[in-house]
Amino acid sequence: MTDSNQISVDPNTKGNANLIYILYLVGIVIGVTPIIGVIMAYIGKGQGDPVLESHYNNQINIFWKALLYSLIGAVLTMVLIGILILLATLVWYIVRCIKGMQALSAGQAIENPGSWMF
Repeated sequence: MTDSNQISVDPNTKGNANLIYILYLVGIVIGVTPIIGVIMAYIGKGQGDPVLESHYNNQINIFWKALLYSLIGAVLTMVLIGILILLATLVWYIVRCIKGMQALSAGQAIENPGSWMF
């Protein structure tokens, strides 16, 4: 007998990858959700089709690169250029998430998930 109220998150679905992008965007306001998202991306990596695999790789790269950019920006705030780096990181982060969501909804793979640019 199965319980119809039970929710399962299947890493082989577009919904799971979309949820990770949403967690990343919510993380701008609530800082913990990107950590949950990257854990979900690592769990889903290697279990999906090639399109989902590219999105999981993109999500993992977004997390680590945004963390790196943010740490560099935080250190450099002492010389004021860090504020610009933090703002650029925020814009980069939002653009990468939105582009990923758009590609996912169109059923397209991310062309270069390891890219450092937009």
